[in-house]
Amino acid sequence: MLIDALTFTFLKNRIKKDGWLELPASGNSMFPLIQQGNICQFVPFAPSLVKKGDVILFCSLESQLIAHRFVGIKKEQNQTFYYLKGDTNLGLDQPIEEEQILGKLVSVQKHRLKIEADHFIAHFWGSMILSFPVLSGILRKHLNRKMNLQF
Repeated sequence: MLIDALTFTFLKNRIKKDGWLELPASGNSMFPLIQQGNICQFVPFAPSLVKKGDVILFCSLESQLIAHRFVGIKKEQNQTFYYLKGDTNLGLDQPIEEEQILGKLVSVQKHRLKIEADHFIAHFWGSMILSFPVLSGILRKHLNRKMNLQF
């Protein structure tokens, strides 16, 4: 989802004020954990609490609102860069800075099923994706095949 600077500021203020933010998912980069139309709930981002595998909501340099999995941090010349990756993406996203981050995923509402981000299954899936990058390629091929069958 493309957003402008005013919308980003509004969302950042909203999540700080309310303590949470719910947004519908679009795209398939976090398939199967997050799918088109799922409602994702985020809480304010706290750098000291982020763990490898957490799903982080951020605004890319291209003004896209994205939720991807946290891979790691790198500090360079007094700057901290966060590295993230979509579960079905083969490579890492462009590094981002803390001010681009809106929040951390706490749950995904899939119709009647609610998956908490700290649930064993969600943690297990995140660990599998980060430990076995070949899974991303398999998921991407599956999604591409599925999309080709629809047309």
